[in-house]
Amino acid sequence: MLCDLDQSEEDKTKKIIQHWIRILKIKLGWIHDFNKLVAEYVIFIMYNLQSTNFFNFDVFRSSSKLLKTFTGHTGNIRSIDCITLDNCQFICSGSLDKTVRVWDVDANEQIQLFNGHSWWVYCVKFSSYHYHNYRQTVICSSSEDKTIRFWDIKNSQQFQLFKGHADGVCSIKFSPFNSGRYLCSGSFDKTICLWDVEAAKLLHVFNRHKNTVTCVDISPLQSNSDNNNENNSIGVIGGNGYTICSGSYDTTICMWDIETVKQFMVFKGHENWISDVKYGPNELGINYGANTILSGSDDNSVRLWDIRSSRQIQVFNGHKNIVTAVEYSPFIVNNVKVGGSSNVICSGSLDNTIRFWDIRSSKKELYVMKRYDKEDDGIKCIKFIQLKKNRKSNCDSGCNANLCYGSNSGQIHIWG
Repeated sequence: MLCDLDQSEEDKTKKIIQHWIRILKIKLGWIHDFNKLVAEYVIFIMYNLQSTNFFNFDVFRSSSKLLKTFTGHTGNIRSIDCITLDNCQFICSGSLDKTVRVWDVDANEQIQLFNGHSWWVYCVKFSSYHYHNYRQTVICSSSEDKTIRFWDIKNSQQFQLFKGHADGVCSIKFSPFNSGRYLCSGSFDKTICLWDVEAAKLLHVFNRHKNTVTCVDISPLQSNSDNNNENNSIGVIGGNGYTICSGSYDTTICMWDIETVKQFMVFKGHENWISDVKYGPNELGINYGANTILSGSDDNSVRLWDIRSSRQIQVFNGHKNIVTAVEYSPFIVNNVKVGGSSNVICSGSLDNTIRFWDIRSSKKELYVMKRYDKEDDGIKCIKFIQLKKNRKSNCDSGCNANLCYGSNSGQIHIWG
């Protein structure tokens, strides 16, 4: 899984940090612990945070095309995640065919298959915790079989199993703080579970939803937090300022305080099941988007919620079927009415379209990416990535961002 390729920007950054550390060590002579602290913090930040680069949406809209297709799943794809390791890029996917698969983006092929789940796989994530602490490439998956499983790619085996939910586990999310040590999960049993991955134990159960919890997210990494401070943990042992948001079949979006383990906000407005929720990245602050939650629903709408005012601030209508996935995109678009740039949000639907919206305007969508291939049979999940050749480019344009999505037919596509 190692590639002998040109140095990535991340590698160059690591070498610069290592140089600083060596210089400090020579001058101070006592900073072994500081060396470890800085190096691990930087690696985690690079692994966990989204890129702060924003790209011109008009270029993407005018020049994007289908770049890659991955086939192998025999059921619809419910979840995908992406990672770059040793200059190689990988995608993991979970499907209703009960399997978790790993794909080499450069080679355009499947390189791993895990079939330990006994029922549908709903969600997959690369584990930031295992990479940060052990340099181990691990996939975490959740399933209708009521379990959460951890898969070691190098050794091709399952090595950890979480049981605690009384029904299928719909969604999982690693914490952006404490190096991904904590995991939350939403389930058909109407609860959200909070797990300590390091200790392999259940910490708390949130249980005020009245129906299935379909999706969960954890608020973004705080810039002023000490990521490696062991006191910045969960519930009774810390977790200052971080929250969980959850979407449910009960048509509500709830927010939960991780420190007090209490529900403190409920958003109402959707008229059907909530299918996806996402916190706005901190990088969106100057362009309107931080302190927001984006949601998609079976009522065919996409909605934007303001956390500070506890209210809905935008509703985006246009999809002709269930909205299955929403994302804050890396694109910006010129907005004449506000006299500046606006961020672009994205949504996928069973109407077989991916739509792009100006976050400051609830009017007609900016662009509709229509999938005329009948075999796609609807969009199930979306994820933005930067393909390696574009990450090396100095061209600050929409061509530097790529859209990866999984379809109802079992195929994965990359556009850019």
